[in-house]
Amino acid sequence: MWKTGILLLLGALLAAGELQQETEPRRLPPPGKLEFGYVPAGVYETLAHYEPGPIGILFHMLHTFLYAVQPNAFPQDLIVKLAKDKFGAIQTEYQKVSAIYYEIGFLVCAAVGLLFMVLMPVVGLFFCMCRCCDNCGGEMHQRQRKNADCRRGLLGTLLFSTSLAITIGVLCAYAANQNLSSQVKNIRRLVNTNMRDLHTFANDTPMQIDYLISQYATVKKKVIYNLNNIGPLLGGRIHHQLDKEVHPALDRVLNMAGAMRETKEALENVSVSLEVLQEGTGKLNFNLSLIRTNINQTLNDPGCHDEASDATTVQLCRNIRQSLSQLQISANFTRVQNLITKLRFLPQGYASLNNTPNMVFEQTGGVVESIKNLMDGIGNNISRFSKKFPVQRCLSDFTIFINHAHAKIEDYYPEIDKMDFYRWIGCIALCCMVVLVLAFNYLGLLCGTLGYDKHASPTTRGCISNTGGTMLMAGVGFSFIFSWVLMGVVTIIFLAGGNMEKLVCEPFHTKELFKVVDTPHLVNPEWKNFIPGYMYNDSDLELTTESLYSICKENKGIYSAMRLDKVFNISSFLNTTVFTKDVVGHLDSIKIDLKDITLLEEEGKQNLVDFSEAGLSEINYADYLEEVNKGVTAVDLRSFVRELEAQTDLMPRGPLQSALKGYAGTLRQIHSQQIIPMEQATSALNQSMRFLERTASDLPVNDVSLTMSYFSQETKKYTATIVGYFQQYIDWVKTSLATEVAPCKPFSNILDTAEIITCSFLVDSMNTFWMGLGCSTLFLLPSIILAVKLAKYYRRMDTEDVYDE
Repeated sequence: MWKTGILLLLGALLAAGELQQETEPRRLPPPGKLEFGYVPAGVYETLAHYEPGPIGILFHMLHTFLYAVQPNAFPQDLIVKLAKDKFGAIQTEYQKVSAIYYEIGFLVCAAVGLLFMVLMPVVGLFFCMCRCCDNCGGEMHQRQRKNADCRRGLLGTLLFSTSLAITIGVLCAYAANQNLSSQVKNIRRLVNTNMRDLHTFANDTPMQIDYLISQYATVKKKVIYNLNNIGPLLGGRIHHQLDKEVHPALDRVLNMAGAMRETKEALENVSVSLEVLQEGTGKLNFNLSLIRTNINQTLNDPGCHDEASDATTVQLCRNIRQSLSQLQISANFTRVQNLITKLRFLPQGYASLNNTPNMVFEQTGGVVESIKNLMDGIGNNISRFSKKFPVQRCLSDFTIFINHAHAKIEDYYPEIDKMDFYRWIGCIALCCMVVLVLAFNYLGLLCGTLGYDKHASPTTRGCISNTGGTMLMAGVGFSFIFSWVLMGVVTIIFLAGGNMEKLVCEPFHTKELFKVVDTPHLVNPEWKNFIPGYMYNDSDLELTTESLYSICKENKGIYSAMRLDKVFNISSFLNTTVFTKDVVGHLDSIKIDLKDITLLEEEGKQNLVDFSEAGLSEINYADYLEEVNKGVTAVDLRSFVRELEAQTDLMPRGPLQSALKGYAGTLRQIHSQQIIPMEQATSALNQSMRFLERTASDLPVNDVSLTMSYFSQETKKYTATIVGYFQQYIDWVKTSLATEVAPCKPFSNILDTAEIITCSFLVDSMNTFWMGLGCSTLFLLPSIILAVKLAKYYRRMDTEDVYDE
């Protein structure tokens, strides 16, 4: 009696396990990460980067010179104090000392320039008066010296080298002037691309916001899918856990139930393997018989009997004919088939425990419908709120502002071109002043060198030589006339451009300028940070120009850059609108009643009794294993084929050899297509038989009665899954708003474009212009001295030294 009870319980467990195996293929996969796709975004055109090209070498030299002139750090404290004083007069001694200390290099260079401007006309005036009095080289008399030719050559070389240096300076100034004019033409292109990027920003933002809202449908679809499949999802989990609750109580019973299931699988595997082997055996026996017959017929060839002509072939044919008897089936699988007829199937299980998913589905119908209605309400709330938020109106106003600003800028282009033309003319005029001096220097050197006659006395020098000397003196005169004007222009541009570079451009690149602008209470004494103070009336908010520029430079969303959560807190909205307590409340109200589950019925009891009487332990497994372990064929077919081919290769070429080689190929094909599958089936059959031999024993169990009620934990997991979909949507919206929606790169591009136009186009070009022109002007001093001294050797003198014999 107790054995029957044990078997009944085992049958119940086996049925539960079997039904679980049947349910698992229908169980839905665990919820994964939702795919919301990519937020649609346009491409911004502006490339806010400037490569100066070859002239960049001059820019680098200029920056090095300015660093040598002004190596001091950016005077942030001084600028802040001046800004707070509304850039009024420097009042305190500290401010005066700081300003002088910072500007000391510029002041020294400016003092040199002013001294040059004052002294050059004065020196020129006195030089002119001195020459009029026949002094300072004005006397038309040259004393003859033994080293006169050497001195003339040295002076000519030095003047030519000085003129080359002046030429290089003029070319640098001319190149900078041309670079600025050519870059002015790029201003319109940069401005237009910036404006187009702003239009792209305004046009794409509503579409991106609509995309965020539309992706709520992805969450809704997934949640509804889970609700519609609450039976397989929640019920399947509960069924799985119920099964797990039974097993720990009866470990040994579980192992035996598992053995019973494995026994059933082993029997099914034996049946499948035998079907494969029996079918393969028939085909293989037929094919081997056919091959033996064909080879025997082939060996009747006359070449196999004529020992007089070829005794070797005759012997080989005899060997092959003797080996044909090995081509036959070895194992008899019919004996193994009798094993299956002695066994009955194991119990098939019962639908009561497996009905858990259906019970869950039926008992949660009302909750599912209420959650679906709640999902629709959430979607409507999101759509209504997005329409209330004035995104479209704000962007429309922004587009109107862009168009108006662009039109205003377009109106200034003719004025900019006109001003640039006048500037270009002025710079060319300044360069021409130096070029005029250079022309006289080069012509004077050319004429003086070509017209010089070393045999002619100073009073008898030729016209060409005299013209060369006169041109050199003309260059000296123009140098005195133009040099102070050139130095005055150079000094003015130097002070303006140098300070622009050191106080605006360089601090912009090092972001020290942002620190000045972001100084607390700078713009308004009551505001810590002026941007949030002006926009949100909350100056304590951490929103600075540097952070705004840096975030936009990375092309992140304007929502995070401008801290728009102060106007529209998307986190609070989503948490209260999408992730509502109502969803959790409805899911927590799910109650599952599993009292109707019956593990064992009368039919199952009878099946278990039948299984116990199946006779597994009475089978003589040794005989069956001996038969199974036999090979498929009496001989290893591959070895037979290799031996056949080896003997065939020794035969002379002809029809006999070709036919035997063909049969060898056929045997190889039989091995690959029939023998190998049968060997695999034989191996599987061997394993199944050995397993049956191991498991054929009594099944001791105990009598147990179980009452199961389990759903709370799995319901919480199911609720967490549903809530997780909402949370994924919330996190995705937050991330997208911060990084992908309305990327504000156009705003940082505007600032970068302003920096390129101001610093790279204007300041660097004008600074390079004064550097080249200033170098040329400074070299006019040695040019004047050398030209005056050299002119003596080229001009025709009024008197000369006379020597008596």
